[in-house]
Amino acid sequence: MNFDNSKFKNIDKSTIRLFREKGTFTLIHIKNVLDKTAHQQFELEDNYIQIYFSLQKKISVAFNMEHCAIHLSPEDSGLVYFKEDDTKVLTTLPANGELLGLLIPVPYFHSLFAHEGDSFFNFDSIKGGRPIIEEKVISSSLKFVLNQLVDKKLHGALQSIYMKGKIYELLSLYFNISEETESDHCPFMANEETVAQIKKAKDIIIENMANPPSLEELSKQVGLNIKKLKMGFKEFYGTPVYTFLLNYKLDFSKKLLEENKLNVSEIATQIGYSNSSHFIAAFKKRFDITPKQFTKQE
Repeated sequence: MNFDNSKFKNIDKSTIRLFREKGTFTLIHIKNVLDKTAHQQFELEDNYIQIYFSLQKKISVAFNMEHCAIHLSPEDSGLVYFKEDDTKVLTTLPANGELLGLLIPVPYFHSLFAHEGDSFFNFDSIKGGRPIIEEKVISSSLKFVLNQLVDKKLHGALQSIYMKGKIYELLSLYFNISEETESDHCPFMANEETVAQIKKAKDIIIENMANPPSLEELSKQVGLNIKKLKMGFKEFYGTPVYTFLLNYKLDFSKKLLEENKLNVSEIATQIGYSNSSHFIAAFKKRFDITPKQFTKQE
């Protein structure tokens, strides 16, 4: 997915725009897949409130000059504002470092909070043109939302609706001044270890899609009891374990059909169907078209 070059310049290929709606939010994701530290730069040609999070490793984000920077661990966040419309953003990520950045145009940001009497944010600095660089520790509830923003995938237009809803949830948690931010809405997702176990379960069933483990076997492999696995997986990915796997397999089969290297029977076998007619029926139910019809469209 490419950035709108009228607003962003010099975007590296490893930078992905997860969401953008004109006048509201832009959500970017940068991941260093190299085995060494990577330095990347992009330019903002508009006036934003910028909020940055580290998803993996200790990272730094600098603005215009290297010494004007925030240094974030996965427990931290940084809110940044500059009056200038043109801002160079320089990121430094170690191997496997990962960053999520939320950019909000100042007028829209003000509209979100002004009706609350500015109680969640001090707008005096913005009105006076003073720069803002604030770092703070984030809650486990907010970490959970960050992981959902990166990992959750829905079909078609639903993805945009989901992402925007999660961004609002992120902002509500980020600016929540209550001390009760640790009362997670899902009792099974209260820490990063549980999130890691849920993600591991997803990786296991995808890796073994043709012959996935039973729920009992899967729970043992990731170290969660069956109840926590079922509840946590559905909360994190939005569907039960094997519904998620079925959707993934059918989405994967579309990619194989597009490559046009395997026939329908071979694809059915590769994703775990012993009977190609069952695969055809499942494919049509999900996409409202048969594999053969889909291939003819390509």
